[in-house]
Amino acid sequence: MAQRSFAMVCRPRVFAVLSAVLALGSATPASAQGISIADLAGKTHIHGLAFDRAAPPNVLVATHHGLMKAAPDGTVTPVSDSRDDFMGFVPHPSDATIMFASGHPQAGGNLGFIKSTDSGKSWEQIATGVDGPVDFHQLAVSPSNPDVLYGSYGAIQTSRDGGKSWAVAGDGPAKLIDLAVSPANPDTVYAATEEGLLVSRDAAKSWQPLMADVPVTTIDLAADGTILAYVPGRGLLKANESSPTFEKVADGPDPAGYILHLAIDQQKPLRMVAVTCTRAIVVSGDAGASWKMLGKK
Repeated sequence: MAQRSFAMVCRPRVFAVLSAVLALGSATPASAQGISIADLAGKTHIHGLAFDRAAPPNVLVATHHGLMKAAPDGTVTPVSDSRDDFMGFVPHPSDATIMFASGHPQAGGNLGFIKSTDSGKSWEQIATGVDGPVDFHQLAVSPSNPDVLYGSYGAIQTSRDGGKSWAVAGDGPAKLIDLAVSPANPDTVYAATEEGLLVSRDAAKSWQPLMADVPVTTIDLAADGTILAYVPGRGLLKANESSPTFEKVADGPDPAGYILHLAIDQQKPLRMVAVTCTRAIVVSGDAGASWKMLGKK
């Protein structure tokens, strides 16, 4: 997911996690680490979201202070042993134990491309990337071929071997915010930018506009090829890959703000989770038509 430079995005884009939770050691039992979303106090940023494939009601939250997990009741617990800054973050599309990320270590510098094989608890660097160690602020994996990944570090880099090696695919779109890969074709990539929605059908070598002259703050695709994108002032929009004419789904969870990150539950595509400009994590059970705050009955 993205480090948003988008000028309209509320600043700071913070999702609060209590200092006590961030300070807890990994030896503390997870049950003792939980805090309520209602008690969050502005201590970290959210850089990405995903439903936990191992326990789909739970939401994985990539933050400035490590990987967290939010339960349906709103309880947040740390997942990763490290408190590194997880900038780009994406789970494996079918294996709940594997996750990919990039970002910054606590000590400074860049993490390169990192991978977890134990559901996000521990991480190791798999590759430094081109001109690395890289810091992929946007990171995406192909749902149909998880060996194919794309990351943004100035240019768009791509890997065809699960992240072990990387090559520059092409120039990155200007003012990039988010990346997503088609579920049907690993060479089809979508880019949400401050100036519109773009698509590449040649593995990020070249780009063509799908929506122009509007900011698109986030994008995700369902397994059936439904594209979901958020445009401030227009709301949550959807289209199908086979006929990308966008129609409005709803205003979104917060008409006064907008969605900054969006993730679809690929096992139950009517379920979605998002982070809004007002720092709320919200969930939908009807494909985005209505939303409620995580932890609220």
